[in-house]
Amino acid sequence: MKIKFSVLLLVLMLLVSTPACKKADQKNAKAIPPVSVSVYKTLAQDVPIYQIFVGQIYGVKDIAIRARVEGFLKGVHFKEGSAVKAGDLLYTIESQPFEAQVASMKGLLAEAETRKVKAKRDLDRYRPLAKMNAVSQSDLDGAVAAYDAAKAGVTAAQANVRAAQIQMGYTKVYSPIDGIIGKTKAKVGDFVGRDPNPVILNTVSNTKSVLAEFFLTESEYLGVARHLKASGREEIDRGKSSNIDIQLILADGSVYPHKGSPNFMDRQIDPTTGAILVQVSFPNPDGLLRPGQFGKIKAMIASVKDGVLVPQRCITDLQGLKKVFVVGGDGVVKEQDVTLGPDIDNFVLIKKGLSGGEFVVYEGLQKVADGTKVTAEEVKVDRIAQEDA
Repeated sequence: MKIKFSVLLLVLMLLVSTPACKKADQKNAKAIPPVSVSVYKTLAQDVPIYQIFVGQIYGVKDIAIRARVEGFLKGVHFKEGSAVKAGDLLYTIESQPFEAQVASMKGLLAEAETRKVKAKRDLDRYRPLAKMNAVSQSDLDGAVAAYDAAKAGVTAAQANVRAAQIQMGYTKVYSPIDGIIGKTKAKVGDFVGRDPNPVILNTVSNTKSVLAEFFLTESEYLGVARHLKASGREEIDRGKSSNIDIQLILADGSVYPHKGSPNFMDRQIDPTTGAILVQVSFPNPDGLLRPGQFGKIKAMIASVKDGVLVPQRCITDLQGLKKVFVVGGDGVVKEQDVTLGPDIDNFVLIKKGLSGGEFVVYEGLQKVADGTKVTAEEVKVDRIAQEDA
């Protein structure tokens, strides 16, 4: 009986104390002021996706200057590193052996012409005699054959003279194009035109425009190809994609003021490296770019329609789950799961979870949780370009 009385007494105490506890909790909740936070308002917009590649600069034409005949270098007729014009004399190689060869070939030509004259005179004598049957037809045929052979000998000798003159002409090396010439790889007195001595004497580069070469991995190529396909273009060459945004970032971090234009993609992916060569042309009116420079090519490889960007600092990570805190119209924070895309400068693209127009907590993340009451102040966040490694 005592046990039943004790249970009844306990139940009565609980019934009496519960309303009092609820009232105390409500009073404490009212006493907690809202948390002050800064929020960033998201916006749905088309988001271009850029990627940075390391490339090397080449002249639009880089012509190797070679010695086409063997001999000792006799003269260097330019200032290293200077501008040259097409047809400017660059090098001279000793020409005496070739002059002797030309003279010898001219002597053989003179002999051939003498034989031709003699054969012609013999033929002129045989023809009237053959009409009078003073000589046989075979003698006339022999005279005709001798004359034809003499004419062929003259033609061959003339060709030999021209060949010798061409060889002698190679002793003077001229610039094939307008451009900038580099440091000479042979000095006066060097024997050139045959290994192990220098075969390439120099290089002349046309730098009115330059080419930047870089490589795309197979996966990057697929992304670019799909982007071009979605944009109604099939290729990056032949001028079909001149409106693709391509920038050149120089070694000092500055952005080259002129945009690039893609003009070539190799026909295949190199099976040894899994990459494909791409070439981009940049105008160079001020001569700032030189062959051999390295730079970073920043190219748009895709575009996301109605993409949402949020500052990277808005993202929280809980055991691998990415979240943001969204402030509703009633000032209450709601925890929102998100799926992330690529980083874009100091922002990150949200692939799933936000649609634009939301207010996400920017500063004060450590003070909020799901259901927290806040007072929000909107802030503007500028994009700060980040250099990719």
